[in-house]
Amino acid sequence: MQLNRRNLLGILVAAPAAALVGSPVLAAEPETFQTNGVAINGIDPVAYFLDGAPVEGSADHAVTYKGAEWRFASAANKAAFEAEPEKYGAKFGGYCAFAASRGYLAPTIPEAWTVYEDRLYLNASLRARELWLQDIPGNIAAGEANWPGILG
Repeated sequence: MQLNRRNLLGILVAAPAAALVGSPVLAAEPETFQTNGVAINGIDPVAYFLDGAPVEGSADHAVTYKGAEWRFASAANKAAFEAEPEKYGAKFGGYCAFAASRGYLAPTIPEAWTVYEDRLYLNASLRARELWLQDIPGNIAAGEANWPGILG
């Protein structure tokens, strides 16, 4: 398109009208990383503390917390979570802690995890976990500064 007086006039007239319409509103991301409503890939968050490994949870032992279904391997793990959800629930809503420290959201995988100072942190990959481990206190501080604003 060649810019001439007529085209310029059309742009100048259309600009205020576009401003009145506004831009589309994007929905914020859920507070908890979830797939089909199930938090943190269906892994029992309490198992990271008690078993030192990711353990698949069961729908038979589930609770809704912060907009997602959290699953547990046993009734005892479910009860522990219900008593202290802030302790056992993954920090940064189960999104990648390293990504949160950099100001964006990323999904996580069960194998990339760390319990640090009695809190669970998940990462998007084993490489992200390596980067996370290089400066955990600094990454936590940066993530806290970004959270929950990065949800959108």
